Amino acid sequence: MPRSYMDRFIDGIELVAAIFVGIVAADVFITVVLRSTFNWSIPDSYDIGRMLLGILIFWGIAATSYRGTHITVDLVWANVGPRLRRVIDVFATLVLLFVVTVQTYTLFDKVATTRADNVLTFDLNLPTWPFFAVAWAGDVSAVLLIAVRTYRLIFRPELMADGYQIKPVE
Repeated sequence: MPRSYMDRFIDGIELVAAIFVGIVAADVFITVVLRSTFNWSIPDSYDIGRMLLGILIFWGIAATSYRGTHITVDLVWANVGPRLRRVIDVFATLVLLFVVTVQTYTLFDKVATTRADNVLTFDLNLPTWPFFAVAWAGDVSAVLLIAVRTYRLIFRPELMADGYQIKPVE
């Protein structure tokens, strides 16, 4: 069965998150090797590493939110039937959608403020707002994926990896 556009979009967001994991790992590795071997550091390596880690966190939120693979407490969920599990999942996803939407709004304000204040890195005087903007794009992706998850949990549960054993609402 061919994958839908939405599934390919979801896979693309997960790929971007994976790429940022690799970039952060390479940055940390290269920085440690240069410091310990040559007693030399890349200019602004701390600032860039810190901002890359922030980008990774927000894109990671996007990647884990759709699949529901983030840290959860399943004490009640594990001891109820499929119908109540679905109700719990829908409620939890709606709460997550609200929280991440508010977070996205406030992060956009941070991007705009950082750009307006012309905040620069210490050594190379690079503008920091593009890093914040890429992190914000990850947060926007998280909102989109959580909205898709909510829709699918309510109307198309058969499309979810969890594989609920009940039929969708008609």
